[in-house]
Amino acid sequence: MTLILSPLAALGRNTLAALAMLGRITLFALSTFSHILRPPYYPREVFNALMQVGWLSLPVVGLTAIFTGGALALQIYSGGARFNAEAVVPQIVAIGMVRELGPVLVGLMIAARVTSSIAAEIATMKVTEQIDALVTLSTHPMKYLVAPRVLAALITVPLLVGVGDIIGILGGYTVGVQNLGFNAATYIQNTVNFLEPLDVISSLVKGAVFGVIAAVMGCYYGMNSGRGAQGVGRATKGSVQAAAILILAANFLLTGVFFSV
Repeated sequence: MTLILSPLAALGRNTLAALAMLGRITLFALSTFSHILRPPYYPREVFNALMQVGWLSLPVVGLTAIFTGGALALQIYSGGARFNAEAVVPQIVAIGMVRELGPVLVGLMIAARVTSSIAAEIATMKVTEQIDALVTLSTHPMKYLVAPRVLAALITVPLLVGVGDIIGILGGYTVGVQNLGFNAATYIQNTVNFLEPLDVISSLVKGAVFGVIAAVMGCYYGMNSGRGAQGVGRATKGSVQAAAILILAANFLLTGVFFSV
């Protein structure tokens, strides 16, 4: 009987622990937004975060998007040829990049690059007692460290998603015209005609949600890291894992909201 109940007990404990952590993360996110809205503000920290999250992420987002768009065009052409549907390459590349691949890939790239950076930076500050020093100087860590980073991600990640969508479609266009023999003007016309405003809106909304998730997870794990180098390492690894899982889960929910039939 004990052998049967032990796994169930472990499952129950892990479920309760996961729900408790989800509750703590939700409260942390709500506290972050309350600090974003209330003064004092730190424009210099916000500018630095904008550069770190947005501008410095542009190269990796662009490279990821252009290779994905090109590969997507090749896959659609190859698969469509099986039932004489090669002509749908422009339309499927456009909708695939804007609705799904653009936001998800940018979100995961931000989780890998920005979330880990934020978690490691804040965890190191905690280990070296710099956060305690901020409190001593009457500076609230949530306002000075967390709010600027989350605000920067909320602003820049939708822009990165928009840029990634365009570059991904450009990658598909390049492969379609140069390798697959599509007429350039017809390719562009088909892409423009097929996309709808809801496709673009959903992509940008996903970008905003994914950006907030990535920044909040980096800040949460950094602020709650353990002591020493191991604590910093665990905070960095845990933040990226949690951000990636939450981004994919949020993508599923948002896709259902925007495109449920």
